[in-house]
Amino acid sequence: MKGFMMNKSVSEDSFARRIWKYFASIQLTIFLLSALAATSIVGTLIPQNADPAAYFQEYGETFYRLFNAAGMFDMYHSWWFRLLLVLLTVNIVVCSIERLSTTWKIVFTRNPKFNPEQFRNNHDAIRFSAPAPVQSLKEPYAAAAGRGFGFHKVEAFENGFRVMAERGRWTRLGVYTVHLSVVLLLCGGLIGSIFGFDGSANIPVGEVIDSVRLRNSGKAHQLPFQIRCDDFSVSYYDTGAPKEYRSRLTVIEQGKPVLNKDIIVNDPMRYKGINVFQASYGTMPPREVVLEFTSGESGQSYEKKSVIGSPVELPEGGGSFELKGFQERYRFRNMNLGQTFMGVLTDAQGKAETILMPVQYPSFDKMRKGAWSVSVKGFKPVYYTGLQITGDPGVLLVYAGFIVMIIGCFITFFMSHLRLFVEVTGNGNKSRVLVSGSASKNRIGMQKRLKKLAEELGKSA
Repeated sequence: MKGFMMNKSVSEDSFARRIWKYFASIQLTIFLLSALAATSIVGTLIPQNADPAAYFQEYGETFYRLFNAAGMFDMYHSWWFRLLLVLLTVNIVVCSIERLSTTWKIVFTRNPKFNPEQFRNNHDAIRFSAPAPVQSLKEPYAAAAGRGFGFHKVEAFENGFRVMAERGRWTRLGVYTVHLSVVLLLCGGLIGSIFGFDGSANIPVGEVIDSVRLRNSGKAHQLPFQIRCDDFSVSYYDTGAPKEYRSRLTVIEQGKPVLNKDIIVNDPMRYKGINVFQASYGTMPPREVVLEFTSGESGQSYEKKSVIGSPVELPEGGGSFELKGFQERYRFRNMNLGQTFMGVLTDAQGKAETILMPVQYPSFDKMRKGAWSVSVKGFKPVYYTGLQITGDPGVLLVYAGFIVMIIGCFITFFMSHLRLFVEVTGNGNKSRVLVSGSASKNRIGMQKRLKKLAEELGKSA
């Protein structure tokens, strides 16, 4: 029984070790990076978060169902894409831990060890003779060799001494700083994919919203505050194309306004990690319209205010009229009439007739040749602002990851771990000097440093 329990423990330990080595393998890193690269390529070939009808028309029913089931139309929020991010994060963390122990001992040792043979056999070592006894060189050589190094020590032996100096041990952690930055980027992207949202909302001037319609699902997403549109304005080029549209927004929290900002395209409002972008605009049916009624019999014209859905009595006992709706662009017999109102005219005998009232063509209804003709005298357009509202709780981690990556790359590529070794031996009034050293990177720079130090030591001797 005891032997069985021991074998079981060894088996479990062996299984855990195999799992650890699997996640520490470079092959897994290459596979995951290749999979993410392939995903990015597919994501550019297949438009993301488009209208399902467009997908159905483009790929047909069979491929539409297949791609939709695989999450190909919203890959960056799919379960398998998130799994790839999790696996890559675990892979980087395990690889870093696996290789960190050796580096950790080098960086955080209190008494670093120097192997004299390693420096004596260095191809870049410089040797020269000094016309001075060994003891007279000890103090100036120790001062010159230790200058600019955080750690240095002097070690005496039977017929001489050696000076050992070192700096920048911590720069060996630069590659792990880059690893940390990648982990921060992946975690930020994962958090944004799970908890972030991207939605839109249309707000008429003077009205308030507290939710948005999600782009990928169409579901309503509740906001932690309310947004009110206080004003909207649009300016045009001479050609009639919109030049700039601007929304004046107010954030309301617990019934009190907490932020006011005018937003335009590329100048969003940001509050509590939520971004509000100016995306579009449009007009809504006006609340009140001034109509002109012209009698076909007397030729007399009358002005009356009308509201959509509320009937008004016609003059001279001519019946009633009810404004029914409004379209920004109305097509009549393949002709674009532009802004057009629709209504129902009911005469004194109770006969109802639907009529059109294009704003640009006041005489349009006269072609009907009825008892009354109706035209739009004036109205104040009611604009709505179209907003894109996004939230990404992982964005701070992403920003931190970029900053840490810049720091890590600077350490990795531009800083190095330097070790200096000066050994002086001799008898009588002559000494033999060895100047050697090593660098974790930038070997040419280390050669120049050794040459300069050797010239300085030669002059001081």
